Amino acid sequence: MKHTLTLLGLAISLSATAQNTITNGSFENWESLGTATEEPTGWNSNKTGGGLASSGPQTCFQSTDAHSGSYSAKVQTTYYIITVVNGNLTTGKVQAPSANKAEGFIEAVGANKMSFTGRPDSLVGWYKYTQATSGTGATAEQASIKAHLHTGDYYDPIVPVNGNHPDASANGIATATFISPAADQATWTRFSVPFVYANNNTPAYIMMSLTSSANQNTVAPGSSGTGSILLVDDISVVYNNATSIDETYLDKVVVSVVNHKLLVAMNGVTDATLQLQLTDLNGRAILKKSLSNQSQHSIDLPSISSGMYLYQLVGKDAATSGKLMID
Repeated sequence: MKHTLTLLGLAISLSATAQNTITNGSFENWESLGTATEEPTGWNSNKTGGGLASSGPQTCFQSTDAHSGSYSAKVQTTYYIITVVNGNLTTGKVQAPSANKAEGFIEAVGANKMSFTGRPDSLVGWYKYTQATSGTGATAEQASIKAHLHTGDYYDPIVPVNGNHPDASANGIATATFISPAADQATWTRFSVPFVYANNNTPAYIMMSLTSSANQNTVAPGSSGTGSILLVDDISVVYNNATSIDETYLDKVVVSVVNHKLLVAMNGVTDATLQLQLTDLNGRAILKKSLSNQSQHSIDLPSISSGMYLYQLVGKDAATSGKLMID
């Protein structure tokens, strides 16, 4: 049996619960096992995608290396003929309208939508990661796990490229994004990231997008690495009244913005270094920086536009995440 996270501070009737959890986030139920289209029930990979997506190699597999229960999902970046194909898994549908990776996207359209009507505080789960074993920039590889709450149709990335999909940005409600450190993670490790809400609308759907190489379009910038592997299990959501994620570093690290400077105050952090990453609401990395465990850091943000952003501080054994408003 999979472990079930308790929903804090929210009374949910049994009939409503199915609309407020991620379907088969435990990855215990699978379809088409032993074939190129084996996928978790309710989820899709490139082999059931559209355009050129299905002509590529299989990138999604059932794994018996599980955090709990019997199975986890394995997504793997693979070299195919003359290009690198990202490992991908989504509750939507993978679309590759051309050989131009920038035009690839995930869509939640028609039957490829997962119903979801809650407004959770955070996205949580467990992962392992192995970076690419070959290719320039292999050590820059990172995994990405994203959740989008929306109404109507939705796309990831949300911004159209060369007219590859309609502009459905008005349907977006919230996004939660986890981007792993650029390093191997050999043991099951918990991630927890906040949902950042753009409005007060009630969601109708959730679109999950999991990739083993930074995003669904390209391998990490400057990289042609192949072989990166993401194992993921027990993805869920947490409802509570907190404004940030309760992690090990929450009482040791304070992150704030003053006069367009990012201030990171540390107290009692034992890790020699921490990796700071700032992303926008679409999951695009805006800032990456390695910080020593000195008491105070001040980072200029001269070229970053005003708005809401997500930050992650990741150490060897723990992490903290949160939201930042840059004026």
